Order: sequence, then C-alpha cells, then structure tokens
Amino acid sequence: MSFVSTEFIVFALIVIPLYFFIAQRWRLIVLLAASYIFYAGWRAPYLLLIVFSTLVDYFAAQAIDRSPRAHKPKRRIFLLCSIVANLGVLFVFKYFNLFSAAASDVSAMLGIPLEARWLHVALPVGISFYTFQSMAYTIDVYRGRLPACQNLGTFALYVAFFPQLVAGPIERATNMLPQFARKLSVDYDRMVDGLRLVLWGLFKKLVIADRLAIYVDAVYGDLQSHFGLSLVVATLFFTFQIYCDFSGYSDIAIGLARLMGFDLMQNFKRPYLARSISDFWRRWHISLSTWFRDYVYISLGGNRRGLPRQIFNLLLVFALSGLWHGANWTFVIWGIYHGAIVAIETVLNACKVRFVPRNTFGHVIKLLYALVFTFLGWILFRANRIEDIQYILRHMFDFSEGFAGLTDPFSAGLLPQRLEFFISFVLIGFLLAVDVVDEYAGINSHFARLPVVWRWTVYYLFLIAIYISLFYQATKQEFIYFQF
Repeated sequence: MSFVSTEFIVFALIVIPLYFFIAQRWRLIVLLAASYIFYAGWRAPYLLLIVFSTLVDYFAAQAIDRSPRAHKPKRRIFLLCSIVANLGVLFVFKYFNLFSAAASDVSAMLGIPLEARWLHVALPVGISFYTFQSMAYTIDVYRGRLPACQNLGTFALYVAFFPQLVAGPIERATNMLPQFARKLSVDYDRMVDGLRLVLWGLFKKLVIADRLAIYVDAVYGDLQSHFGLSLVVATLFFTFQIYCDFSGYSDIAIGLARLMGFDLMQNFKRPYLARSISDFWRRWHISLSTWFRDYVYISLGGNRRGLPRQIFNLLLVFALSGLWHGANWTFVIWGIYHGAIVAIETVLNACKVRFVPRNTFGHVIKLLYALVFTFLGWILFRANRIEDIQYILRHMFDFSEGFAGLTDPFSAGLLPQRLEFFISFVLIGFLLAVDVVDEYAGINSHFARLPVVWRWTVYYLFLIAIYISLFYQATKQEFIYFQF
C-alpha cells in the first residue's frame, strides 16, 4: 500500500479519525493493527519477517537488560543473536545472489569450478529500514542508553509504525518509545502543520519527481541511443528526482506522524545547499548517515585512533552505506566515491588547507563544488551496470548533435514534450527557491504570515497539481527507496 494510492487515502481516512475517537488505551493497538495491515498490502507473507525481527530483538533486549553489566560475554551473546538474526535475514533476501555471483567469479579466476546459486525471491519492501531500526534498539539497550521495553505491543509498534515503516526515517527507540507511552490529545496547530507537510511531500513526489522520472527512465533505460546533452539533462533530472522522491516520502511520513501527535526525526535538510560532500551527508538521509556514524563508525574507533585509522573507518562506512542501498556493485562504488571525497576533505581540514576565501565568492564556489560532485555521484547510483557508468562518462560531453532530440524522452509525458521539458526546469527552480528561502529565512514563518486567501490559493494549486499527476499522469512511479 503506497502513500500515493487511492487505497492509502481510504486507509488514512479510516485509521486516523479512528485513532482519535477511540479510548486512549486502545490507540496503540489500533496503530499496530493498522501498521500490519498497511505492510500486508504489499506482500502479506513477508509480514512474518517483521514479526521475526520484533520477537528476536524484544527478547534479546530483555535478556541483555536482565544480565548484570559485569557479565559482558553473556550480554554480548544476546547482542550477537540480534545482529546475526537481522543481518542474516537481510543477507538472504537482499544480498545472497550478489555474493553468490561474486564467489563464483572469484573461484573462476582461481581456476576452481564453483557454480553460482540463485534465490528467486522478491525483495521484502522496507527490509533495510526496519531491520536497522530494530537492531539499533538492541544495541542501545546493550550500551545502557535505555532500558528494555517491557510491553511487546509497544515495541512491535516501534518497529512497524506505518508512516515510516517502508522508507524511514530510521527512528531511534530513545525518541519513539517515550512518545508511545504518553497521552495524546487533538492539537489543531500540529494537525495543520502535519497536513501541510503531507501536501508538500505529495507535491514533490507526484508533481516534480514523477515528471522528471519519465525523462530519466527513458534515457537510462536505453543509454546506447543517447549521448551529450540528453545524458547531462537526464542526470540533472535524476539529481532532483531522487531528492524529491525520497524527501517527499519523508515529508509525508513525518507529516502523518505529526498529525497523530508523534515527532519523527528530520531526514533531509536542504542537501543541495551543502558546502562540501561532508556537509551533504549531514543533510541527506540523516537517519541513515547518523545510524552508520553511531553504530559503525564510532564502534570502529571513529576519529579517536589517529588520522590514518579515521580515513580507513570513513571508507569502510561509506562502502557499507553504499551496499545498504542495494545488491549491486554500482552502489558500493557510489559509496566509496563519496567516502573518498569525505576522506580528502577530512585530511585537508586536519591540515588546515583552504582553497577559497571566506566570503560570498568562496561560499558560492563551495556550493557549486558540492553540487557538481554530488551530480557526478548520482551517475554511479542510477546506472544499472558498471558498463553503463563507463558509457555515460565517455559520451556525456559529446555535444556533436547539439539540441537535436533533447526533448524526445518526454514522449510518455502528460503534456507536449517541449512543455514538459520547460515545466521540469521551472519546477526545479521553484524547489531550489523554496530551499534557499528555508535555509536563510525559514519558509514556514514566512508562509504563516501570508494572508489567508494567499495560503489557501497555494493549497488549492498544489491539490490540483497533485490530483492531475495522481490520476492522469501516463506513468506511475513507485518510491525509489522502496527497492532498498
């Protein structure tokens, strides 16, 4: 069941009012049942995997909490059970085929015959998100950051809370479990704020991301027919497609949770206004980058064991972060690419080397530097194969054909090709303008000061654009991060 479906609209119109109208003691039960129904709408048998992760981590945390701190080996055994169970499920359903093929290739190079084995199973939607969220809880209990949750139903809701279940944010138990324990009442301002965030998220997804996806899919799906400007434009469009698609989901999730009285963590903070790649990762998919920082990077020693070890830790963490995104070596290359740039920035900062002045000109140069290297990185992310990366890098700057056929990939669009092309750039400019205002002035405060008639005009324009995109767009696009 997707946020951008009529099924979910019906689901939300039933669940959210019911949540507020029933007695307080039944609310969490209703949310848990709704969350399981929501996930079962994708593929009901895979609901057992969520239940499995929930039960393993609930009882592992209970055992850790009951074990004296002096008995570290015993506590570590229960922690290891949680980690192995979660990563084991993730490996079987997501990475088995990738590593089976890799093992077969390596053995062939060594002259050892080894046939690759294949598992023909569908990837459970959201598995990378809920396994990491559930596993983080057990680690936090082991580290003494919070006591083990005594109520199995409450913990099950923490793992399966439907707004952020399938694509995050990857929440922390220290944030969510206390919220599930408190009494909530209807808060008009919070509900308005939540609905506004949902509206903005739907606009980014349906009106911007899905429109750009038509062009991106046409080019990247048939690379051999494209070169020069069409490759540049397709990569530029993907740069903003993935941002609007993923941050749009996060906005909807945060807005739905806020509507019901819960606060999810911020997952995006205007990433294309970053001044370095390090800064980009403080703004992009914040819940994942902080997860790897807190549970992997710091566990490896972080920056406490000298600069060479810090560089190694950074490269390893970014490689694992790339692998988290999918069972394809292109994602690993993308992760290492970002890790290498962050490592270089770390070394330069440690040596106090600066290439640009601390003024407006220097600020613009930093913005362009981060945007260009992020743009190039998305080629590695979007390409289906390593050979595709090589093709794009060889042909991207071949402008011999000029503008010929530049708008052709929009043949599946709702409007004429040239108009779709023009509207796409207008929407990208609008998105950047909103982010700039939000970065330097705060968009919410400015929007709240607008006259009521202007605010509702904006709401209705957004709703009309969303309605047209949802029901009349020629192609329907699933959220990109559902595949991870």
